[in-house]
Amino acid sequence: MEKVTVNLSKSYDCLVGENLLLKTGELVSEVIHPCKAMIVSDDNVFPLYGETVSKSLEKSGFFVNSFVFKNGEEHKNLNTVNDLLKTMCKAKMTRSDIIVALGGGVVGDLAGFAAAVYQRGIKFIQIPTTLLAAVDSSVGGKTGVDLEEAKNQIGAFWQPSLVICDTKTLETLPREQYACGAAEVIKYSMISGDDFFTKLCETPIDKAYTDVILKCIDLKRSFAEQDEFDTGVRMFLNFGHTFGHAVEACSNFSILHGQGVAIGMSYITKIAENKGICEKGTHKKLVALLKKYDLPTTFDYNREDIKAAVFVDKKNAGDTLRLIVPVKTGECRIEKVNKTEIDNWMNCYE
Repeated sequence: MEKVTVNLSKSYDCLVGENLLLKTGELVSEVIHPCKAMIVSDDNVFPLYGETVSKSLEKSGFFVNSFVFKNGEEHKNLNTVNDLLKTMCKAKMTRSDIIVALGGGVVGDLAGFAAAVYQRGIKFIQIPTTLLAAVDSSVGGKTGVDLEEAKNQIGAFWQPSLVICDTKTLETLPREQYACGAAEVIKYSMISGDDFFTKLCETPIDKAYTDVILKCIDLKRSFAEQDEFDTGVRMFLNFGHTFGHAVEACSNFSILHGQGVAIGMSYITKIAENKGICEKGTHKKLVALLKKYDLPTTFDYNREDIKAAVFVDKKNAGDTLRLIVPVKTGECRIEKVNKTEIDNWMNCYE
């Protein structure tokens, strides 16, 4: 078992290794005294791992309840949160109890948000079961749910007390979900400042899960520790997300998050090359790596709809868009773009 310690408003460990689900109760009890635990999961993940996690927690003295909702981004909303909060209230949970998020990014985002708002905040544990959640959404404390108008418009910064990543769970991932996680890993390689991108071109991610996950977590730790509330350097972690989120929204979330990020990275990289910001050949190299994981790199949605979705991005400030733009593989910069200039930027994709 390997460990990365994250030091933010709360310090916590991210544990990475095989068969850690069997030790869930033991690991959680090292940071939280046994209490009531609400396992939050979806109907894909809970049948696979719910019993294992429940039994391990019970063995360590926790009183376990569960809340299982339908899988998919379309269920990451206030209606599901409301159902979860009611379930917690009926279970008579208090601020001394915990939520255990067992699943991918949707589960972690929703469960973390519920933890942030229930009785003004209770502790929660992240147990990511997808590559995307392991390398990205389970770490750093961003929680939230979607509105019909845009993704993650309601949320809170709420740090977990522990992250447990059992790499054995990644062996059951459908190819599409594996690819979505790969998109986030590739994102890290584009902002890492070192040879991570080259290493990804040489070695498939599933041949080096532990090393890749640890690398991504450590990169996220570094950015988040400098800027916990995402007003400065942490924005680099949003590379590909501005246009990626717009594509997700325009597809009514039929495009998965990782697929949207892949499209967003390709889109802004081609624009950056055509504007002379980015080193020539970067887009070709990025697309080649994305294609290794069968990820999409283009979109076919109405341009005005994409632009409207971009304008509600959370990283905007007034009339200014803050785009994360690549300079070359491993290096990006933040470009402040007035909304009146976005057409000129989008024209550079042609």
